[in-house]
Amino acid sequence: MKILVCIKQVPDMESKFKIGTEGIWYNEADLAWRMNEYDEYAVEQAVQLKEQVGGDTDLVVLSIGPERVKETMKKALAMGCERGVHVHDDAYYKKDPFEIASIIAEYAKDQGFDLIFTGMQSQDRGSAQVGILVGELLGLPAVSTIVDFTFADGAISVKRELEGGLKALVKLQAPALVTCQLGLNTPRYPTLPNIMKAKKKELTSVPVGDLLKVEEMVKVEKMFVPEKRSGGLVLEGDVKDLADKLVQILKEKTTVLK
Repeated sequence: MKILVCIKQVPDMESKFKIGTEGIWYNEADLAWRMNEYDEYAVEQAVQLKEQVGGDTDLVVLSIGPERVKETMKKALAMGCERGVHVHDDAYYKKDPFEIASIIAEYAKDQGFDLIFTGMQSQDRGSAQVGILVGELLGLPAVSTIVDFTFADGAISVKRELEGGLKALVKLQAPALVTCQLGLNTPRYPTLPNIMKAKKKELTSVPVGDLLKVEEMVKVEKMFVPEKRSGGLVLEGDVKDLADKLVQILKEKTTVLK
């Protein structure tokens, strides 16, 4: 079996964010980096499937970004992925979801992957588009936001999260793609021996120009911090007096009452 899991390196969400000089992304100078949380669930599920199937299973982790992305990929290798493919792209933040999906699909199209795992969305952009777009570009059945996964004899059974706490049971045949939601599993912590082994695993780099064959469809024009609004006004006292005060405030500060 051949399995692909796609991950993204994102800033730690506890970091202090500042807008970069280009005005379309944040300043990366003082940020700490980690694996996108949703992708950790994808990696864990891919590793569990590899362990279940056994035999000669090829589990590949792919990530797009600058050189520092390799450090995050090493965590996936330490968790149990067999080898890594780093698509080197210093301008990754300028790529829209369609371009990112096209890069992944271009790499995967001739590889014969039986299953592709991605996170439901990235924590920095949150578009939730890339995984499903990859499935569409490869002509694969795809299911999003899965919270349960089973595999047997080429048949996949997943539960996906719906609105209002409901879940849908979906069955499909490999090859296929799924995007992983929080709670799907409990991602393992890499052990020290596996961290050491990961350093010796294959990790190849591919220039993004070798895989990007499409033009952008969406362009970020500007990134900015929302304007701060004044705090709310709390009225206290007798109900009759409060009613008069409220009417007066609405007349003076809004157009609700004229």
